[in-house]
Amino acid sequence: MSEQGYEPPKVWKWDKQGGGKFTNINRPVSGATHDKALPKGEHPLQLYSLATPNGVKVTVMLEELLEKGVKEAEYDAWIIDIMEGNQFSSGFVNVNPNSKIPALMDYSEPDPVRVFESGSILLYLAEKFQHFLPQSRSLKTECLNWLFWQMGSAPMLGGGFGHFYAYAPEKLQYPIDRYTMEVKRQLDVLDRQLARHTYIAGEEYSIADMAIWPWYGALVRNEVYEAAEFLQAHTYTNVVKWAERIAQRPAVQRGRMVNRAWGDESEQLRERHSASDFKLRTQDKINSSDE
Repeated sequence: MSEQGYEPPKVWKWDKQGGGKFTNINRPVSGATHDKALPKGEHPLQLYSLATPNGVKVTVMLEELLEKGVKEAEYDAWIIDIMEGNQFSSGFVNVNPNSKIPALMDYSEPDPVRVFESGSILLYLAEKFQHFLPQSRSLKTECLNWLFWQMGSAPMLGGGFGHFYAYAPEKLQYPIDRYTMEVKRQLDVLDRQLARHTYIAGEEYSIADMAIWPWYGALVRNEVYEAAEFLQAHTYTNVVKWAERIAQRPAVQRGRMVNRAWGDESEQLRERHSASDFKLRTQDKINSSDE
């Protein structure tokens, strides 16, 4: 239906054939659609996720902790195929009633702890292991300011701009203009902050960077929505420099691979159960190039 001709009905009704990339998994009700238990590995931390920007936040955090030598951060990462509706299994809904990735179970506590919402998982792990979250009240608050900024801002980028620019069945000027304006404003907010600081919340790398980079770093590096030219992302020079700085971190490079099932095969690791999985993936790439 055209942008000009749509008149909202008095009572909205769900149209299962509404169109768009995610039509087959979108629905106006919650809860499980089928019974299926989640797999469980040997480590206390069990992650159920996919390498979308929200999923990458958590795998980067876990890999950064391991990079620091925090052995207790070892984890199993199980892929949740959202296009197949895995997030609506009874097992996943028990961990996250909101049916969104990522979701984490921590079995190291006397009573197992479920943690959902990516920002909550980052904060949980930072407090549990005492890394990547400043200890002073003022610096911690600044870090949390930016963590919550991301949680509030990214829906405008993903569900707003990304949806209407890249996924909607019909290109409509009003929503694209509206969300483009907002995303450019957000990039300007980040650019001004990074003009004065090395990292988002100051001079220390923190969970604020881990939360923001998978969305806005990927945007300016043209890794989501293929919109970097459209947004003139290169003009946000401080964001670009920060994004490249983060991308060079070994833990970030590993974290991007986990639960990834698209793109270059050398950058995919569908499931992760130990550090050796990365070495095996690298060896597979070498063997493949020799054939």
